[in-house]
Parts: sequence; C-alpha cells; structure tokens
Amino acid sequence: MTNDKSDNWLEIGKIVAPQGLSGELRVYPVSDFPERFEVPGKRWLLRSGDTEPQPIELLTGRYISNKNLYVIKLAGVENCDQAEALRGCKLMVPASDRPQLGEDEYHVLDLIGLEVFMQVSGELVGTVVDIIPAGNDLLEVKLHESFATDKKQKTVLIPFVEAIAPVVDLKSNRIEITPPPGLLEINN
Repeated sequence: MTNDKSDNWLEIGKIVAPQGLSGELRVYPVSDFPERFEVPGKRWLLRSGDTEPQPIELLTGRYISNKNLYVIKLAGVENCDQAEALRGCKLMVPASDRPQLGEDEYHVLDLIGLEVFMQVSGELVGTVVDIIPAGNDLLEVKLHESFATDKKQKTVLIPFVEAIAPVVDLKSNRIEITPPPGLLEINN
C-alpha cells in the first residue's frame, strides 16, 4: 500500500468563487464530461492543505457557456460565506470513475501532441496544441513550417468532427484530416 493517494483521484474542477448569495459555487472544469457537474450525486472535495478528499453531495449544476464555467450547488453550502470558504478547493472523483468512452470519443489529453496529416496527400499539417470546447470541439493545430503559407499564422482551428477528422490513430500518434477547401485558410 503506497502513501501516494493521488493516483486514486481525478480532479474534475476547481472552485473559483461563490456565485450569488445562496451558496452556489463557480467551478472551472478540467473534465470534458458535463455530467460530472450536472448530474446530482456524490463528489469529493479536496480542501487546500488536506491530503484526502471528503465526500460531498452535488445537488444541481449548470453550464455557463460564455464563461466556460459551471455553477454548482453543494449540500450544506447555503450562503455566500460558506461558499467563500471553499474557494480554491478541488472537486474530485475516484480515478476508477472515468466514464466509459464510446467508440469515437477520446479523452482530450490523449489528443494533445498528435500530429495532423492531410489524408489525401499525406502532408504534415502540424501538431495539436489545444482543444477548444465548443458545440463541436475545435482542435488547435500549430502549423508545421512547411505548411504555414502565411508566416504570421501560427495555428489553425479544425473542427473535431468525423467529416473533417475521419482518422484518429492514438497508437501511431496521428490524426488525418480531410478539410473542405478553404478551411485551413479560414483564420487568415
């Protein structure tokens, strides 16, 4: 039995501030699974300075899309002061609680660092540096020097949908894309 308990827990979000006066909390998510914040049930709260998270009950949650925040209500947190006391705490779930991914779903962290190629020509477009959550996630791809026609443009956003990124091969560290004409010039 090791003392390192951190492997057993996944951080899903960080409480950044109270929201309003009734004890609601703003949470900055680090999980791509909305149900972590929206489906009522047990979560765990890691207070700064503690080593072990404590169980806590999530009552409600909603997403504020323009801020990329969730507003959640926790049992027992009923006013702004109680909420303020939780600022900076982390929300956790057991690591074993990773949602099962469907066939075409990926963990965001698995995609960062993949190389992106044109499916037709095999040309290297660049490397995924970030994923931007939107209606459809967008892959932010840092363009390879040979591909960047306009030297000012360092990155391009590619919608992460099957029509445009039909092949995601984690084993060989590559994504193949079939962008419609003009997609890669969008951002100029």
